[in-house]
Amino acid sequence: MTETTPYDADRARFTRQALARLVLCDHAVDVADGAAGLVATGNDPDTGPGGRVSQAFQLLELAERALVSAVIYERERGSSWTEIAHYLGISPAEAEERFASNLDGWNTAFEVPYRLDDTGRKRIPQMPTAAYDPAWACDRLDAWAGNRLILVNDECPVSSGLAMAPSEE
Repeated sequence: MTETTPYDADRARFTRQALARLVLCDHAVDVADGAAGLVATGNDPDTGPGGRVSQAFQLLELAERALVSAVIYERERGSSWTEIAHYLGISPAEAEERFASNLDGWNTAFEVPYRLDDTGRKRIPQMPTAAYDPAWACDRLDAWAGNRLILVNDECPVSSGLAMAPSEE
């Protein structure tokens, strides 16, 4: 599919490493927001039996997604399987095998960033939203971090640290 989208130019301004970091940031926000939902106790009577277990279990799923994003980011920034495996407590071969399909999907999404739906009229992004539309992700994540990270004193706490692609000028 060779047609362009309005997001292609924005995405081209970012390195793959920066896009992977945005995805990791986005998934970390999901984990943080999910965990925050377990903090307040006022609505406990409204939660059915086992409801808080359900919320905590969802955190595991969100954390797994963040872990996959972290591995993709680390590979994009040049970390070896040995370095990654060290933190997972497994062998490099096990780490590579565990995350191979995730990395394949990430790499494929850059070759084919979207597919058409069954009607052939709507584009479905193949990469995570934060990588597909990084300008939106930067705005959203900068605002989230600015509102919640008390000790961060940066107007753009997420986007200011990203590795951008060299300009074509």
